[in-house]
Amino acid sequence: MKTRDQEYRELFMAEALEYYDSMSRHLSELERNPDAGPALNELFRLMHNLKANARAMGFTDLGEVAHHLETLFGLIRDRERTFSGSLIQVVFTGVDALGNMIRAVGANQPLPDVATLLENLDRLVRGEEPVLDDEDLVETDEEAGRKMELSDLVYIQVKKLDNLLNLVGELVIDRDRIMTLAQEIDNPALLATAQHLFRISDDLQYSVMDARLVGVGVLLNKFPRVVRDVAAAEEKQVELMMSGQDVQIDRNILQIITDALLHLVRNAVSHGLETTQERLASGKPAVGQLTLSALTERDDVLIQVRDDGRGIDTEAVRRKAIDRGLTTAKAAAKLDEHAIWAFLFEPGFSMAQQVTDISGRGVGLDVVKLALDSLGGQLRVESEMGAGTTFTLVLPTSIAVKGALLVEVDERPYAVPLLHTETVLALHPGQISVVGGVLVTHFHEQAVPLVPLRQLLFDEGDEPLPPATKTDMNGPQHVLVVNYNNRRLGLVVDRFMRQQNIVIKPLSKPLDTIDLFGGVTLLGSGQVCLVLDVPALNRLFLNKRP
Repeated sequence: MKTRDQEYRELFMAEALEYYDSMSRHLSELERNPDAGPALNELFRLMHNLKANARAMGFTDLGEVAHHLETLFGLIRDRERTFSGSLIQVVFTGVDALGNMIRAVGANQPLPDVATLLENLDRLVRGEEPVLDDEDLVETDEEAGRKMELSDLVYIQVKKLDNLLNLVGELVIDRDRIMTLAQEIDNPALLATAQHLFRISDDLQYSVMDARLVGVGVLLNKFPRVVRDVAAAEEKQVELMMSGQDVQIDRNILQIITDALLHLVRNAVSHGLETTQERLASGKPAVGQLTLSALTERDDVLIQVRDDGRGIDTEAVRRKAIDRGLTTAKAAAKLDEHAIWAFLFEPGFSMAQQVTDISGRGVGLDVVKLALDSLGGQLRVESEMGAGTTFTLVLPTSIAVKGALLVEVDERPYAVPLLHTETVLALHPGQISVVGGVLVTHFHEQAVPLVPLRQLLFDEGDEPLPPATKTDMNGPQHVLVVNYNNRRLGLVVDRFMRQQNIVIKPLSKPLDTIDLFGGVTLLGSGQVCLVLDVPALNRLFLNKRP
């Protein structure tokens, strides 16, 4: 398996060879027409990008040659130098040297000595004549047999990968059906072929998914400027630290959470971190600490936004939620801090005291919630007054194929994404109590409300659920505990079937308007299976509880 360094080196080589080919083409055009503005601008851009990439990879000499040529092209563009005479010879030699250095990087060999070339480029920048030595500076085709090379990497549009992944998804569905059929027929030859198809399609599926992965740093590396601008607007001192930029995730997921992460970072600087005066008064360092990090947890990717600011004022949020009519004072008094913090993600909810360009406009953290819901992701919030807050986005590595637990209600299967499942329980009636008309059990020292999944799926209208009783409970109750926004809910089902990967397809109209279902999948038996939307089930229960 390739290391991260090998992958980065290959990416650098692919771009560098492409830059080199473009440089040679534009340089020939500039020689034919010294006033060719577009060619000159493109040469300046290519040198600038190559310089930045080379320095980032630690190829100092390569970066220095590109930097000197970039400066020289800038002077030519500003008409302080003319592309003529000895300048042409040195520039062509410089571009040839870049090609040799790029090939040396690809072959993992030492880079050639370019001290004389850099001296001549310096002379040209200063307006002096270079010291030309044909033996040292001019390399002909006959003189290390220079090769014309093509990159090992190709660029491909994301929509092409999307289409390929959809086709693989269809293949996975049919594969499971063939495997089920082969097991039912019990034909050894057919079963062996089905098992081979299973392995091949599995490899194909993960190969396509792997091709869509990008480093989280593609997004995280854009935030230093964001933090600087917000901190300046808020007149705060903020130090940003980042880690885990090389953690891999599906490119589409990264695209979907971009706005969500932007809001979290802006919120951390605007609401989370105190002013310099407030920090000093509370005995903290003047500079606030903001950390953006990515890490993996089982099959998930976690992106965390952590600040060492004032923390969430739970009681202030509780009062605001009551004022906004999101809950009653009586109900709010019974909610724990995690349930209170969930109000921060309601549409239009804001704790800002005044409207600024950064905050207080009623648009913000609900964007985070919507983005995570669309991905089947989760949000974790941890906070301590005076110490800071951590928001954790729990994201699937890929959105094409998801792990799911299949459950059965009234002899029909339903799929629940594993991302929202916490545990399965077999509860005896004695482990269940009735509190305020709601079934309740205790799990990890926390009261978890229970509701028959049948009621949530089939009770019509906006009427509250009927008060729960234990009179119909005979024997163990099969309970699937799901978790959304730090709110646990136990779904009582008829039985657990199995855990498997599923390919989720969107529901067609008009079924796509039913919030309780996040899509549909096809089981190996050919049976259609609805995929439950856990956030929607959670919201429905909160709205309909007695």
